[in-house]
Amino acid sequence: MQIIWGVLTFCTAAVTKVEHIYAIRFFQGMAEASTFVGTHYILGSWYKPGELGKRSGIFTSSGLIGTLFSGILQAAVYKHLNGVAGRSGWRWLFIIDGVITLPIALYGFLIFPDVPATTKAFYLSEEERLLSSDRLDKGRDLTHEPPTWNLLKRVVSRWRWYACSLLFAISGETESFGSNNLMGQWLKAIGGYTVEQIDFYPSGMTAFAIVSTLVCATWTDSTRSRARWPVLVYMAICTIIASICILVWSSPTGLKFFAYYLAGASYAGQATTFAWANQICADDDQERGIVLASMNMWNNVINAWWPLVFYPATDAPRFTKGMWAMIGMSIATLLITWLVWYLERREKRIKSKSEVSLDGEDRTVDEKKSHEAHE
Repeated sequence: MQIIWGVLTFCTAAVTKVEHIYAIRFFQGMAEASTFVGTHYILGSWYKPGELGKRSGIFTSSGLIGTLFSGILQAAVYKHLNGVAGRSGWRWLFIIDGVITLPIALYGFLIFPDVPATTKAFYLSEEERLLSSDRLDKGRDLTHEPPTWNLLKRVVSRWRWYACSLLFAISGETESFGSNNLMGQWLKAIGGYTVEQIDFYPSGMTAFAIVSTLVCATWTDSTRSRARWPVLVYMAICTIIASICILVWSSPTGLKFFAYYLAGASYAGQATTFAWANQICADDDQERGIVLASMNMWNNVINAWWPLVFYPATDAPRFTKGMWAMIGMSIATLLITWLVWYLERREKRIKSKSEVSLDGEDRTVDEKKSHEAHE
């Protein structure tokens, strides 16, 4: 999929009509779909709850580092390659992106580990492979069979699919500051900034996103209860403050820079949300795969039309509708976070009572057998 992704990136450099871009982006979307969800699934297959946050944070941050590098790369390409060999700067950018992508895809063939039960990774000894599998198997349904009606029944009869999908469908939209490059559009609309500055200045948001993601994800692993919800609360509060600062248009430019950079905190929720879902569904691998894919799918369903309605380029530089929408989504994120937290606690409570009850029954049976044997 990544090789297809890289070839399509090269193709983008040669387009002559906007319809070409529509077609390329459609097939690129199909190629990209396996990477994000697949990686989170693999992480959940190798790591325990107390290890997942940090690993998910590293994965998310690596993508953000790519975004940070991309902003710097765009500025450099425009400055040094625009017009070279008769190609505009944006065409050179896609050529360079393709050159970067293909070696990484080939690297993946050598390094990607599959899941512990089936891994053939050359860098793991047989002892390490068995340890990787055994330490996670306790209490888990590791079925790797074709989907059945029983799987469908399990998924639709539990709260996990509904609540986790809703959580990322909503909370993922708080990333709109970065995913729609609102800061770049703001700088372009108010004028007074060069193309290089418009490409470079939004990198501050990405830098803050990287720091927030790594710090928050590592912190969640260090808490005794593996609590993920505080990160989503932190993220929502930051986006609410940022939106208010931008809505108050009379505020100084420096405060608006601060607001856009603070909004980078929204990316901290991505790693935590998927680590949380992996943790919630750890006892059923098939359900876990469906839940992770659905979370990403429903977020994309919302994101397909959300920016067109609330963040059109014509609304720059103020994005008044978008800021109010951001406040609404941030508040909704807080409510849904509470819902997932409550449902997870309730499930653990019910499971704990059930285990205590079963233990009691087992002890009663054992005591009866012991008494009969004694007689």
